[in-house]
Amino acid sequence: MWELLKKQKMLLLALGAIFAAIVLYSTSLRNREHANVFERGVMTVTAPLMGVIANANGQLLSIWNDYINLVGVQRENLELRESVKVMNRNVLEIQDAIIANERLKKLLDLKSSLTVASVAANVIGEESAPWFRTIVIDRGGVDGLEEGMPVVATSGVVGRIVKVSPNSARVLLLTDHASAIAAMIQRSRARGVVKGKGGGACSLEFALREEDVKVGDVVMTSGIGGIFPKGVAIGEVSMVRKGEHGMFQSVDIRPAVNVSRLEEVLVLLHRME
Repeated sequence: MWELLKKQKMLLLALGAIFAAIVLYSTSLRNREHANVFERGVMTVTAPLMGVIANANGQLLSIWNDYINLVGVQRENLELRESVKVMNRNVLEIQDAIIANERLKKLLDLKSSLTVASVAANVIGEESAPWFRTIVIDRGGVDGLEEGMPVVATSGVVGRIVKVSPNSARVLLLTDHASAIAAMIQRSRARGVVKGKGGGACSLEFALREEDVKVGDVVMTSGIGGIFPKGVAIGEVSMVRKGEHGMFQSVDIRPAVNVSRLEEVLVLLHRME
């Protein structure tokens, strides 16, 4: 008998374990509202681990939500930046349109005040060389332009046309060395010839030493010579030098028109005789 028990030892242990499990399960079924010793042991061991896992899951969920929100914010930020760029471009276009409208209004007022017919033109090019200085405008022979016609802007004399093509023309600026315009001092009516000196400057030539010319005097066209009408502003006297010898005084002129910022001009349809 003892020998038989020893041989069936493993079987008996297995049966005992199964019986114990059945007993524990039966006990738990009869008293479900209270945990048994085994359940309490399992809960004691696994509770901290479950807490760590729950906390980690919460942190991962929070990180994921933050990432999703960050992606959304970045997308909105890019969209807002693009909207700001578009708005800035629109504002610049509106401001440029307002400025252009003011320039054109002044040009229209000048056109209305002139006694001779004129054609408005846009400056489309500029050419500067050691021997001449010109600008190119977008009007030409088809618009009635001819060589020798005077060109003015809202602030005064620009120059005269020296070359004409069907749809464009070249204008010699009053500051060019080849330019000469009959002029007078508005205040004292002293006369002379305004010649270009290059570099954006002019001088009043052939003004007699005894003539009354002062710094700040306005220089305007005299109407002599048949090119420019009388009374168009040329510039302002910036310096006067009277030497001890000679018939004439040296007078420097600051042009009224800033040709480097010129955008629109008027061509007076009056051909040089």
